[in-house]
Amino acid sequence: MNPSQMRPFPISVVAMGPGSQGDEAPEYLPMPQGMETFSAPRLPENAAPETVDHAARLLGDLLDAAAKVGFAGGATLDLLGLDAGLRDVINQSLGFGEVSAFTTAPQHWRVQETAFAGLWRVLKVENDGIFSVDRLETGAIPVALVDAMQQTTQAELPAPAYPAGCMNAQALVEELRLQAAAWQPGAAAHVINLTLLPVSDADLDTLYGWLGHREVSILSRGYGNCRITSTRLKNVWWVQYFNSMDTLILNSIEVVGMPEVALAADEDFADSLERLREYLDMMLEPV
Repeated sequence: MNPSQMRPFPISVVAMGPGSQGDEAPEYLPMPQGMETFSAPRLPENAAPETVDHAARLLGDLLDAAAKVGFAGGATLDLLGLDAGLRDVINQSLGFGEVSAFTTAPQHWRVQETAFAGLWRVLKVENDGIFSVDRLETGAIPVALVDAMQQTTQAELPAPAYPAGCMNAQALVEELRLQAAAWQPGAAAHVINLTLLPVSDADLDTLYGWLGHREVSILSRGYGNCRITSTRLKNVWWVQYFNSMDTLILNSIEVVGMPEVALAADEDFADSLERLREYLDMMLEPV
């Protein structure tokens, strides 16, 4: 089998595996067309000066808290109680970054990185469509995504049946079971690069059927994009890279708490604090 033809999985509202979403599955974000670079958001148009000033001061308080607690501290700003105009100014001021995500269980979370790496917009959506959580959060990745994976996966999975035509499925399944059981927080990722391995259609079907695509879906955009989903097995993720033409170029499975491609880096966060401080100074300049 040509590795470039390995079956991709979709990013969609219900992540149930290849081809299962139908024509009505909404897209959470458009696919990127090239290299994503930092671009400071534009100041909101037609917003009252006092609203812009209020938004800048709230974001300044968050920035001070983030600088105080550090990258791992998780500073937050609750947006739920703010009036719609103020919240809209904050939304426009922060823009959109490279990483977005959603969960389908046990709760429905929507996550969007802002234009400032390490600063995230985090929303919880109830079954009636009402937001019960709307906040800004700093850190490598929002806690809600990690919690969702932990709560919707199993520490052990029984081995699947191996149909005719399997070449390496049994060895890969046993490797994943052993690595998942042994992985500890802080350990390096164990990566299985399916693109470079001799695998048959039966192997891929067995792996997809055994691991599945589960409740956490992440899209990381850079040059092209990387699509990540949790599986049924704890700390095991599908990680697939696509080029700017949306062609699959790397198909892999990672055993790790969260794939590194989804994480904001410490150095990027430090740069974000500096950029955001400059942007807030611009917002507060008298017109």
